[in-house]
Order: sequence, then C-alpha cells, then structure tokens
Amino acid sequence: MKKNVILISLMIPMVLMAQNFQVHYDFGKNRHYITSTFEMFKPDKWGNTFFFVDYDYNLDTDKNVGMSYLEIARCLSLGKDSPLSAHIEYNSGLFGTPDSAVHPINNAFLAGLDYGWHNNDFSKTANLKVLYKNVVGKNPISFQITLVWDLNFYNRKLTLSGFADFWREDNQYFDAQGNEIVNGNTQFVFMTEPQILYNFTPNMSVGTEVELSRNFGVTSGWKLCPTLAAKWNF
Repeated sequence: MKKNVILISLMIPMVLMAQNFQVHYDFGKNRHYITSTFEMFKPDKWGNTFFFVDYDYNLDTDKNVGMSYLEIARCLSLGKDSPLSAHIEYNSGLFGTPDSAVHPINNAFLAGLDYGWHNNDFSKTANLKVLYKNVVGKNPISFQITLVWDLNFYNRKLTLSGFADFWREDNQYFDAQGNEIVNGNTQFVFMTEPQILYNFTPNMSVGTEVELSRNFGVTSGWKLCPTLAAKWNF
C-alpha cells in the first residue's frame, strides 16, 4: 500500500515515527502475484521525510521481480502552528518483460503545498496536497491532487488508511500485439488504494487493500485489483 503513512505537522509525537513492511497477494484479473512494500516516515524539527519502495514479483513462471518503484517526499513546515507545508517529491522505477528487456518508468518531479489535519490524539489524520508535476518525456507542465488518510478506531484495533491521486499524464494504449488502440489516448489518470487492517498487536496487522484505477499504466478505463494484506510495523 502506497502513502499510507500521513505527512503532518511538526507537532506529531515521536511515537508516530514509523517504518513498516507489507506483503500483498493481488487477486486482480490476470495478476495473482505478490507485491512487497517498505515504507518509512520520519518527522524532524523542519518537517518530515517519507518514502516507499514497491516490488512486484510477477515476471515469468518463476515469479521474479518484474517491477520496482520508488517514491520519496519531503515536507517543510511553513510555521510551527501552521497546517501548511511545502512539499517536494520524486517518483521513478523500472519494469521488466518476459523477453528480458528492462524499461524505465518515467521520472516524475512534484512540488506544491500540503494541508494537514489531525485530531487531538493523532488517531485520525488527513492530508490534501496540490502539486505541480513534471513527468519527464511526457508532460513538463502538469498537476497532481492527492488525498491521504489514516483513521484508527476501537483503541487503534481497526485502521482505515489509503490515498487517492488524480493527475495529468498523456498515455497511448496498445493491444496485446503492440498495435495502437483507436481512440486509446488519455490525459487524466486516477488511482486510489484504500486499506482496511485489523491490528492484532501494535506490530502485526492483517486485512485487505483495494487498488482502483482509471487509465493507469497500460490499462485504458477502470481496473479493480483487491489484495490480501499483511503488515509489520517496526
């Protein structure tokens, strides 16, 4: 699950410093593979740093690593008591194909503002980000709007978390033979990955994640990919 650690203000207690490792089994159509995710979130006196790394084990019958993806973001507080932060971010990755070719995922650079909210005990947090986005090789002037949430209930036994992204990226879709699809162009992409987790202990959680996307990657239109998820908090 991508971005499920919330980027909030300097007033975050250090107990919310987080590192976690997640394993997802994807039940999506023609998928049925494992994805692993490592996330880290660390606040400091200037703001906070967040990153995650994904690996999809979906290449060939041996289920080798077929995709790696990285996002790293830095928030700089715009005042001790201000809910606003300046946000900068970098995204990139690689994916492989059965013929052993390796292809880059276009670098993306983002910058903008982050508005953070939390309740008194930080058991419920949310962030709204409005960002300029440069997708290298595609859209030098674009945008992304991101909502991130982390909601805990029943003495932190139940967690509802996730993110939703909407951004501009020009894509052309192809069929299985590599032919361009007529009217297969899009300019806008949407993706959300909500999670529902039951926290057996402060360290161990089990639940599900649902990836819902439109016009993402090589898929035109809507795509739904549920997963069975396990998470370990360090």
